Amino acid sequence: MADHSHPPTAKKVLVAVGGQAIDAETVRLACRMTDPHGGKLYGVHIIEVNRSLPLGAVLDEVVEQLATEAQLTVETELVQARDTGPALVDEAVEWGADLIVMGLPYKRRFGEFNLGKTVPYVLKNATCRVMLFREHREHP
Repeated sequence: MADHSHPPTAKKVLVAVGGQAIDAETVRLACRMTDPHGGKLYGVHIIEVNRSLPLGAVLDEVVEQLATEAQLTVETELVQARDTGPALVDEAVEWGADLIVMGLPYKRRFGEFNLGKTVPYVLKNATCRVMLFREHREHP
């Protein structure tokens, strides 16, 4: 029988950020999940080219500052793509990620909690482990 256990940290952690309020907490979680002995953090911000998102220095500030505080080697990348999900999966494969960490803002659509399309795509298609960090839900 194969041993499917994993160490508590990973050598190569890809963290997805999108310029949202949840980014800082997501990056902190990714830093904790990165092996402090030679682990690397890869911050990726996917910009979907078919819609306009504000391009700030959010990616560099959040990922690089927190990774530096955690004394981790860090790379960041701004990627333009038609769809975020396939782009994240491709980046993880290309970089050789052991783990993808994604933040999930608490969104509603038609009154119901909604995962959107990116998270289900990554969960279904990623070849490595995936960790979701869902934002705190406000009480009604």
